[in-house]
Amino acid sequence: MNLRPFLFAALCAVFSTCSFAAGKVVLKAAKLIDGRGGAPLAPAMVAVEGDRIVGVGSQLPVPEGAKVIDLGDATLLPGLIDLHTHLCGKYGVHWEDELVKTTPAFSALWGAHNARITLDAGFTTVRDMGTAWPYVDVELRDAIEAGAVPGPRMMVAGSYVSSTGGAGDAQQFSPYVLVPSVDNLADSPQEVVKQVRKNFKHRADFIKLLATGAVLSKGQAPAAQQFSDEEILAAVTEANRWGRQVAVHAHGLGGIKTSIRAGVRTIDHGSYLDDEAIRMLQTSNRKTFYVPTLYTSTVIARQGREANIPESEIMRSKAISAIKDEGFRRAVAAGLPIGFATDSAVIPHGENAHEFLERARLGEKPMDAIVSATSLNAEIMGWGDRVGAIAPGKFADLIAVAADPLADIKALLDVGFVMKGGRVWKDRLSRRAPE
Repeated sequence: MNLRPFLFAALCAVFSTCSFAAGKVVLKAAKLIDGRGGAPLAPAMVAVEGDRIVGVGSQLPVPEGAKVIDLGDATLLPGLIDLHTHLCGKYGVHWEDELVKTTPAFSALWGAHNARITLDAGFTTVRDMGTAWPYVDVELRDAIEAGAVPGPRMMVAGSYVSSTGGAGDAQQFSPYVLVPSVDNLADSPQEVVKQVRKNFKHRADFIKLLATGAVLSKGQAPAAQQFSDEEILAAVTEANRWGRQVAVHAHGLGGIKTSIRAGVRTIDHGSYLDDEAIRMLQTSNRKTFYVPTLYTSTVIARQGREANIPESEIMRSKAISAIKDEGFRRAVAAGLPIGFATDSAVIPHGENAHEFLERARLGEKPMDAIVSATSLNAEIMGWGDRVGAIAPGKFADLIAVAADPLADIKALLDVGFVMKGGRVWKDRLSRRAPE
């Protein structure tokens, strides 16, 4: 189903009050963290022209006719990046229920809602890991790029690839109940290659492969590897032929280590990460990255029943919570570069920054966490030339918080200013609000 006309017509009307004009803007703040790990700049000024940053310094000339946004004592940072989201659909509707009780239009409209919430939370870029209804994320990405819908920049998976009976198998109902429009199963290297090609045909940006069982799915347990070594390698080989990446959902060690050997770009979740897997990641020379999602355990334990998560899946989450924490502690102690991700949709949209608190609890320093969610994530996505740092030539994707996140990472829970592509989307901090 092609949702583009529906999205553009309906959602343009919903968001018709948004203006996308951009001109010359100069931002001033007490401090700037550029996203690359260096010492903060204080005081700070950032010059923006159109959708790009053109200057950064403590003292910059203000061009004639430029709008000055004085953020006072605030701290400027690059727009944050989340490597694992599911923007489409409604929080609290289990993905299996979504397939038999909703429509792609439901998924798209809630996706637009979630995209705006995510942007307001300071996340100006996301890598979206697939939808229950295939390719709705592709249409949401395109609607945002066209200016019809406010939201973050999106890199999308389209339709994630699963094995029969594995996590993500959309035919997990009675054998007499089928969802024929969801064709995401592959059970041989050849079928995996076909799914990769089909996803790229339908304009996905990368491939999400479910290498192990999952927490929020029937079928194999999270620790179990569900794709064979040959099938995982086939996905990577074919995606690389297209010049694209593979991200794997992998909790268990078999899936983690096989995926590293195959050359995937990211190990998402990575719950059972051990010292050998860490050494394998280190010797991959930044080809493959570990991308944990920690806050999900807290949310599932606290409100899983309210969010209509089956009891068996709540128990799965509880069983691996401490294991996830220990894997992250190992990675921090080893100095491993760690991507930043949340699995939002498992957590409420807009609560993405709570992941920072989990990482701090487990020993990560605030600057390392900020670099993870900015320049490192941009590198992982292959978007380091456009986002992830406050530097000339990058997109003018900037956020500001009232307090210093290096002193207390909780400051990132309350983003008071959001600019994306030179356009101010949120401003509770400036001394003189933009005209």
